[in-house]
Amino acid sequence: MSDFRPFPTDRDTLEKEVEMTFYRAGGPGGQHRNKTETAVRLVHRRSGITVTASERRSQGQNRELAWDRLIAALKKRNYRPKKRRKTKPSKGAIQKRLDSKKRRSDLKKGRQSMDD
Repeated sequence: MSDFRPFPTDRDTLEKEVEMTFYRAGGPGGQHRNKTETAVRLVHRRSGITVTASERRSQGQNRELAWDRLIAALKKRNYRPKKRRKTKPSKGAIQKRLDSKKRRSDLKKGRQSMDD
């Protein structure tokens, strides 16, 4: 994990690394959708991420949707959580706190009057 280099997420760099293909999308949309290659598939070889967009009738809209999905997937892949900082007190710190509490208690007991 120490040799991790994040993938670029800017569109200009990605356009050089991504393979874009177009294909026919099935489903509703009529002749316009069935005869034209409106669906878009983007393959980012370095990361192995493949995204598709075929829900719009326009190839341009599907292309933009696919780019948005690819960038979101790469950002998700690039995320690395921060290292957890230990918050549990050590045994020594716990013992020190209990000793201090005991001394304070003894001091307060010494202030009590002996009138019984």
